[in-house]
Amino acid sequence: MMQQYLRLKNEAGPLLLFYRMGDFYEMFYEDAERGARLLNLTLTKRGSSNGTPIPMAGIPVHAMEQYLARLVALGESIAICEQIGDPATSKGPVERRIVRIVTPGTLTDDALLPAKADRALASIFIGGNARAPRAGLAWLNLASGDFRVTECAPAQLESELHRVAPAEIICAESAELPFSFDGARARVPDWHFEGDSARAHLLAHFKTDTLAGFDVEDMPAGVCAAGALLRYAARTQSQALAHVQSLSAERPGQYVLLDPVTRRNLELTQTLSGEDAPTLFSLLDACRTPMGSRLLRRWLHHPLRENAPALARQHAISALLAGRMDVEQTFGAAGLLETLRATLNAFPDIERIAARLALRSVRPRELASLRDALHALPALRELVAPMSSSPRLGELLAQLSVDPDLAGLLTRAIAPEPAVAIRDGGVLAAGFDAELDELRGLAADGGDFLLQLEARERERTGISNLRVEFNRVHGFYIEVTKGQTAKVPEDYRRRQTLKNAERYITPELKTWEDKVLSAQDRSLAREKWLFEQLLDVLAEHVRPLSDCAAALAELDTLAALAEHARRHDWVAPELSEQADID
Repeated sequence: MMQQYLRLKNEAGPLLLFYRMGDFYEMFYEDAERGARLLNLTLTKRGSSNGTPIPMAGIPVHAMEQYLARLVALGESIAICEQIGDPATSKGPVERRIVRIVTPGTLTDDALLPAKADRALASIFIGGNARAPRAGLAWLNLASGDFRVTECAPAQLESELHRVAPAEIICAESAELPFSFDGARARVPDWHFEGDSARAHLLAHFKTDTLAGFDVEDMPAGVCAAGALLRYAARTQSQALAHVQSLSAERPGQYVLLDPVTRRNLELTQTLSGEDAPTLFSLLDACRTPMGSRLLRRWLHHPLRENAPALARQHAISALLAGRMDVEQTFGAAGLLETLRATLNAFPDIERIAARLALRSVRPRELASLRDALHALPALRELVAPMSSSPRLGELLAQLSVDPDLAGLLTRAIAPEPAVAIRDGGVLAAGFDAELDELRGLAADGGDFLLQLEARERERTGISNLRVEFNRVHGFYIEVTKGQTAKVPEDYRRRQTLKNAERYITPELKTWEDKVLSAQDRSLAREKWLFEQLLDVLAEHVRPLSDCAAALAELDTLAALAEHARRHDWVAPELSEQADID
């Protein structure tokens, strides 16, 4: 087993390795000492190496998320090693594999992510030549699939990095950063940033022959950064990133350039003392969804320089305010704006659910919340439709459209209140699969059988306090107190001895136990298989779900700003193309 561990640890390199052993993730050697120190764990020993005890420390599987959150907050990266093989059929150590790597910039789990902020992964590459150097910067929000790239002069790179505010950056092993960075940093082989290698990786991912459609052909340094970033991110997830379906190029003149000192002094999202409030974001954030709050934060850090998109936002807010007055008779005193915001309040974080769906890490209860949201979508569209004369709201209305069959599929497939994890069973709805229903029925019928058996055995033995019960360790058993053991029939076989009782099994009970436990195992296996098939079908809907989530986020942000305008009598400024104001 330790040989297997050492092989996997060599693969993980300097990362902490969480090595799955039953109900625990274990760490050994230096990892155990470091993990115990960082997480305040008890350091124990397991076996020895060259006569020296091997340090060991572990965490329960069910508590992994809280420990990961603590490690990520400290800037650590962790390789998760899971048992892939079946312990019941494995000869020797159970097959294990590193299934994902958790780093500060590649988080996708809600338990590890701030609800109202992005955690981006960025990649930096300095290219060009000595006379005309160029800095390429790419960044990816893995929890949403948003992938962007830009190029700038090396002197502007620090300002651009503060605008993006990544949780982690990657750079080439031989590269030297021209500035300090407080977040996590990872180094990858230099060849990941080579132009041909980076371009080939991007072309393969997007399944295209050219990058011209992404408007990055004049960004060679940016392409190098983007290709290396995508390769690194895919490695952390041990799979292709199906939800990363586009690459957006940002031009230097697209946003107002704010240097780090100006950005800090404006207290956009953090006070001078490092607090989250009071800031401009905390005062403006009246959004009803986490998606909307994150978009508002991005807008504040990316002030527009062009009039056209700014005017589009103004017109949309004006339409929301006008719509409130126009339809007040229909919606009562609350008006459309308040009704719209109340409706948005019921929507979950579809942006992140869609990403986890693509990564096949979505939880059953997230699918249940997605199902409920899709059923609420038509009502939201009806609220937006009267205001679709606004060009931007009309575009958002078109995006608020998902295949109606998807809601029906989730309704048929997911139980009204599913279990937390598929391994627990009880995720898929009754009636979704006839074979699963039959297996569940066999397992559920055990309660009636046990009551009947208990009554028969009490009558047959004359033991009035005889009990037929079950536990996970010893299975089914008949329990008889010590004072009644003389009445036990010959066909009773002792299964366990307690201080005050004996536990027995009979041929009839053993036959039933085999049947029921087999049905339970087969039921769980069938449900897991069906769930995987369901994920295959749902994966085809990731793109429209992501588009819908983007529309919901923008609608929520615009509605929040409209509410501020209504409440505080704000007036939209007139935008001018002139260099001065009379």
